[in-house]
This record gives sequence, structure tokens and C-alpha cells, in this order.
Amino acid sequence: MFVKKYGNGQKTFAGFHGWSGDHRTFEPLMKYLPENSSFYSFDLPGAGKSPAPDQWTRENIEKILHESLQLIEPKQITLVGNCSGAILSLLIAKKNAEKINRLVLIDPFAYLPWYFSVFLNKYFGKKAYMLTFANRFGRTITNSVLRYRRTNKSNLTDSFTSVNHNTVYEYLNLLSSLGKPEQFGGLNQSIEIIYGRKTFHAVKKSIKIWKEIFPHAIVHEIPEAGHLPIEESPHNLSNIIFHEYNNS
Repeated sequence: MFVKKYGNGQKTFAGFHGWSGDHRTFEPLMKYLPENSSFYSFDLPGAGKSPAPDQWTRENIEKILHESLQLIEPKQITLVGNCSGAILSLLIAKKNAEKINRLVLIDPFAYLPWYFSVFLNKYFGKKAYMLTFANRFGRTITNSVLRYRRTNKSNLTDSFTSVNHNTVYEYLNLLSSLGKPEQFGGLNQSIEIIYGRKTFHAVKKSIKIWKEIFPHAIVHEIPEAGHLPIEESPHNLSNIIFHEYNNS
């Protein structure tokens, strides 16, 4: 997996971007990175500069993520997962408990909403996906329809402009096959969940589910953000992610 490192401090963070993203997802936060910290921002398998996996299976993706994290020298890290990247973070957290001592989950779905399931219909799903995300007109219409789930300055479909759509579609298939969120119960790491007040109703419903699974989790709402809090409110988000390291 391709990774870009920001900073050279000993306090270490790693980031998994979300659906249609890449390592640049976390760039808005880097101006707030404390001097005593470093941040490893990954391109997930098949995204950005990372090669596509030979198999799109849970086991293979877990293996690639695990091996990539092991290349980070510090023994303990904070793993930051954005949207679907939060689910991938949870996938490997239990097996890497000695490495990952803190999880930050940003706008994480606990289940696949019906409007994503439409794209997986075996008869017309992929055509519907391509019409929605793989052409400019579809992206423009979709972003307009979703205007209440974002701020006026953000764009929910812009990241689909230059992606490999086969890769993005494979991730949708993968995420739909991962099973119920209760499988992640029992994690002992510190967990913080962040969501935007204007985000999808499915995310807000998911927050309640995650709180039942992780009673010890701390939940933060970002009032001025929608589904893209990294882009929409990086200052407030960085205060949460980096707070304990700003003066240590």
C-alpha cells in the first residue's frame, strides 16, 4: 500500500480513507498536526497509488492492511478511519490490539443503507452506479440532491471524478459482505466517534448502534459539518483527533 508520511514526531497516527477517497483525504488536517506527531496516510488497496489486490476478499484485504501497518515503526498508533475506512479500521483493530491503542471513527455507517444496496442489484445495480457516479451529469444531480447532507462549500460526489470505478464498486461489494457490526464488540482500545450534524440519517442511526457496541466510546458531533467533516470543519476535527498530543 502506498503511504504518505506527514511530520516526524513520535506520537503516531495512521489514516484509512473512505469510499472513493485516497491518501489526500486527510490533507486538510495536516496544517494542525502537532510538532511532536507524525501521520501516515494510506491509499487503500486499489485506490490512489496502491495496486489492486489479487482477490477482493475480506481475508486478503485484512492481510494487506495488517502488513502495511506493521511497517510503521512505533509500537502504538492512533488509527483514524473515515467513513468506510472506519469499518476497515475496526476489521483489523482486534488482531492488532498491541499496535492500535486508539481508534477514531469519522462518520461511520454501522450498516449498508438501502440506497447503496440498490447499486448491488444483480440485474441493474452496476449500471445504476455508473449512471450516478461515473459521469458528470449524474454526479452533479446526486450532489444537488444531497445538499442537505453537506455544507455549501463541500461536494459529496467530486471525489468520484478521477477514481477507478471498478475498484470503488468492488469496495461496495466487500462492505456489503462484512456482516453485522456486533462482530466488533469487545474491543478494549480507546474509541472516539465523530459525525457531522448534517450527515445522513443512516449515520446518526449508526451512532446509536456503535454506542451500544462500544459503551466506552466518546461521541463528538460537529455542528457545522455534514458527511465530510474533514473537509468541512478540519479545525474542530483536529482538536478532537490531536487534542491529547498538542502539549505533550
